[in-house]
Amino acid sequence: MSESPRRGRPRAFHDKTEQNTVRALDRAMALLQALAQSDGLTLSELAQQAGEAPATVYRVLTTLAQRQMVELDPRGQVWHVGPGTFRAGAAFLRRTNVVERARAPMQGLMRATGETANLGIERSGEVLFLTQVETHQPIRAFFPPGTRSPMHASGIGKALLAWMPEARRRTLIAGAPLQGFTPSTISDEAALEADLAQCRARGFALDDEERTAGMRCVAAPVFNALGEPIAGLSVSGPVFRMQAEDVTRIGAIVAAAAAEVTMAIGGIAPKTK
Repeated sequence: MSESPRRGRPRAFHDKTEQNTVRALDRAMALLQALAQSDGLTLSELAQQAGEAPATVYRVLTTLAQRQMVELDPRGQVWHVGPGTFRAGAAFLRRTNVVERARAPMQGLMRATGETANLGIERSGEVLFLTQVETHQPIRAFFPPGTRSPMHASGIGKALLAWMPEARRRTLIAGAPLQGFTPSTISDEAALEADLAQCRARGFALDDEERTAGMRCVAAPVFNALGEPIAGLSVSGPVFRMQAEDVTRIGAIVAAAAAEVTMAIGGIAPKTK
């Protein structure tokens, strides 16, 4: 009996990325990513970033605009992402019910700590923030959906690293430079492994001004039915409100909220060793 084709791929498919890439589509996606990472760009700015002729970039933009993926602000002749990108992003969030199930625990977490609650996952070796519940404080952490952050300098990133299988963790750590952002950033692999062991021992992870000076983040993992960390829940705020002596108390609150989400999605926390 011949082997059935892999679902989602044609019979003639070969695992050669370049051969199976549609260049025009790749160009369009690159422009979308550039717009998503900015507050809007002119045609000339986009063309310069893409290394393409303005006429070529304009044809791509007008095609995307027909699908509402981008839109032009005529006042400044600046291009922005359009409502179509939001609909596509919302479809991504619907792939898992963790966002929906985490909403109430996140609101409770914000009320209990007075700080912004965040939910993130690992994507391509980085933390991808999915949603947050903002505090009403005038000075607060802000991670809009779609924001990415290096895992070694993120509370959620360290919570995911600490509880994931060792082989996967070592691959992720080795595959990304441990960039220093502040004097407190852990940029040595051995030191990071020691810190992750502390995370497992106390039940939560801590970003202690490691990404941004003056900001702390306390995080805990959310597990699936196999006991694998699939998301992280955190609270972030300035150090003058989240003081060092508050970390243990806040960590217990965050860990309890993450456990609530784990239970809500039918997950199970792995047994501690």
